[in-house]
Amino acid sequence: MKNIYILFILIGIISITYPTITKASGELVIYSARNEQLIKPIFDEYTKNTGVNIKFTTDKAGPLLQKLMAEGKNSPADILLTVDAGNLWHAANEGLLDNVNSEILNKNIPAHLRDSANRWFGLSVRSRTIMYNENNIKDELSSYEDLASDKWKGKLCLRTSKKVYNQSLIAMMISEHGIEKTENIVKGWMSNLATPPFSNDTKMIEAVAAGQCDVGIANTYYYGRLIKKKPELPVKIFWANQDSSGVHVNVSGAGIVKSSNNKEEAVKFIEWLSSTKAQNLFADINMEYPANPNIKPSDIVSTWGDFKSNNINLSKAGELQVEAVKLMDRAGYK
Repeated sequence: MKNIYILFILIGIISITYPTITKASGELVIYSARNEQLIKPIFDEYTKNTGVNIKFTTDKAGPLLQKLMAEGKNSPADILLTVDAGNLWHAANEGLLDNVNSEILNKNIPAHLRDSANRWFGLSVRSRTIMYNENNIKDELSSYEDLASDKWKGKLCLRTSKKVYNQSLIAMMISEHGIEKTENIVKGWMSNLATPPFSNDTKMIEAVAAGQCDVGIANTYYYGRLIKKKPELPVKIFWANQDSSGVHVNVSGAGIVKSSNNKEEAVKFIEWLSSTKAQNLFADINMEYPANPNIKPSDIVSTWGDFKSNNINLSKAGELQVEAVKLMDRAGYK
């Protein structure tokens, strides 16, 4: 009886947190882990072009996945839109996303930026690379692995290991190097820290600018946001691992919810998101890169230069995430 009471309480909490969404015929319902200011202009553009109304709810990826699992086959959601391939992998692995057979998406989205079973597709690319203080560093940079060497002792800043972006980076490094080598690299990073890890990329980049450290690892769109506000900051981007496997990239992407009763329209929407106009909107608003390789990034992003990216399939970010978290814990990465 006690368990039944707990179940009723949990259902009540979900109902209070997320008001029930009712869906008219032809409407799309989207659960989004991208912030409203980044997605509403895109939804509005699609509605203007097609007449299809979009209802959406936003939250962090974890709560949205829990919501979909709690709702089950009764979920009104048609599409899950979220950040980080690890989150997309988890959604697919929980059986929440359906396979999509689309020639358009297979053509527009490179294989390493989508699920091998076509349950999710990357729609914008964010690179996680090295940032450096241009007053202190000239030509010493090369790779993520090199940041573990003694020459960076007391010169490195990092964001906390608790954030999925670093967990995915380490997962992809495990995929490339194996656990033992990756763990040694992370231990080297810990030995070289100038300060304890920061809560977010912005604070970390500001620390590099202030000279608290010389180098750090961050997503490029955080750099873009900060430089837009403070163009005088002495921080530059260095594309890591260009002489080897390429820079680590991740995605913001989407999949069709398996219980959707409007899959045909949902597929059309994701196909549209992979097209030229939508790709520019989707990527440019957050200073990311289009996932479609035939589309150029915005003028601002283009100034950062071209780079070779690591082409290991991003599903590994999810498959190896648990191992990555354990590894970081063993290495003392907080």
